[in-house]
Amino acid sequence: MKSKDNTLVFSDYKIPKAVAALALPSMLGMLINIVYNLADTFFVGQTGDANQVSAVSLSMPLFLLFIALGNLFGVGGCAFVSRCLGEGNRDIIKTISAFCIYGGMAAGVLLGALFIIFRNPLLYFIGASDASVNFASDYLLWVSLGAPFIVTAITVGNLIRGEGAAKASVTGMIIGQLTNIVLDPLFILGKGDRLFFFNLPFGFDKGVAGAAIATVLGNIVSVLFFLIYFLRGKSILSITPKRFSARGGIAKGVISVGLPAALNNLLMSISNIVINMFLSHYGDTAVAAMGVAMKANMLVVMLQLGLAQGIQPLVGYCYGAKDYTRMKNSIRFSMLCNIIIGATMTMVYIFFRRQVISMFIDNAEVIDYGTKMLTALMSSGVFLGVMFIINFSFQGMGKGFQSLMIAVGRQGIIYLPLLFIMDRLIGIDGIIWAQPVADYVCIIMSAIMMAHIIRKLEKTNLAKEEN
Repeated sequence: MKSKDNTLVFSDYKIPKAVAALALPSMLGMLINIVYNLADTFFVGQTGDANQVSAVSLSMPLFLLFIALGNLFGVGGCAFVSRCLGEGNRDIIKTISAFCIYGGMAAGVLLGALFIIFRNPLLYFIGASDASVNFASDYLLWVSLGAPFIVTAITVGNLIRGEGAAKASVTGMIIGQLTNIVLDPLFILGKGDRLFFFNLPFGFDKGVAGAAIATVLGNIVSVLFFLIYFLRGKSILSITPKRFSARGGIAKGVISVGLPAALNNLLMSISNIVINMFLSHYGDTAVAAMGVAMKANMLVVMLQLGLAQGIQPLVGYCYGAKDYTRMKNSIRFSMLCNIIIGATMTMVYIFFRRQVISMFIDNAEVIDYGTKMLTALMSSGVFLGVMFIINFSFQGMGKGFQSLMIAVGRQGIIYLPLLFIMDRLIGIDGIIWAQPVADYVCIIMSAIMMAHIIRKLEKTNLAKEEN
């Protein structure tokens, strides 16, 4: 069966081949994800309205909460599934997948309903101005209506990675994201609007609301693809409602690893809210510029995250099978790959940072702010990928506490105090440089924690060999 062949990548492939087989599809998916995320900002930017660009930036922290729910059930389920495969415990896998899928779907419905009811007060709270709140409200309404599909698409895509079907996982993501990209100009722009070198013959002229509609439709397409994948009957996972159960350690096993991943998105959301609140004192232009700079910086971050995410089930399988040597070598090789990616992309971005920002919006003040912001964000790009590898490795091993510490540190207990202190000391430049400083602190912290875990595993292995 195909499901059995999928697991060979974990046990039989040489490490570079295994990393490539798992990470390249994930990285390709992240590349498309970058375009998918940039598309909203790019096409909304073609309206020439900084308030609409600002609205996308303001809504993003709330949108990240849907991604957090998807990761809570998806990343937690993926790590649990791969460890069970390594341990040879396949009976529980169908129950894990059913719990994750239906739990995530229900959570998406609940959070989407809360956002629809309270969206305007929420948006004012996180820094929306009178000029941008209506645009942001329209965007949030549509993505909230599509929340069950957004959460389900993320959850299932991660679960499929856990059984080794990296290509199927990425294909589902890419199909949805390409659908979004194709639909963006159709829904955002109007008839006769300029796009690249021609005027559009038709369009719904929905502006920022059109970006949200395209996002929802793209996720619906992803869910339909994954449904077909399951109906083909070649997966070891299950979408049967009868298999749903939170008992027998299922909920604990999923949430213990999924919570740090979700908390990372939650803290990212909170930190984005806080930074937008700080930047709003400098005007909507500064908010728009940070949104554009963060979107541009995603190219490096997403590639490194893609590689780290790709090897997570490999680490989980090796940990479950107690093949610590293969696990350690896989982690080291992946770290080296991420350093090379980070160094290469950082050099390119530093040389062409102004041109990169100007691709999104033709506004001199936004470009000036955005160039400074992108320079700061890229300053940690070379080594940031090492932290991602370590964090996803902890998740694969089921080390929820260590993963939690990295997530809480980078976006919470280290970053947020730095944001307040550096803003007070040096103003907007402090806001801009707070994240890179927090990144370097967390890179060092994660390396120390990983070294401790590896030494502990080696001692355990040595003791078993002696006995």
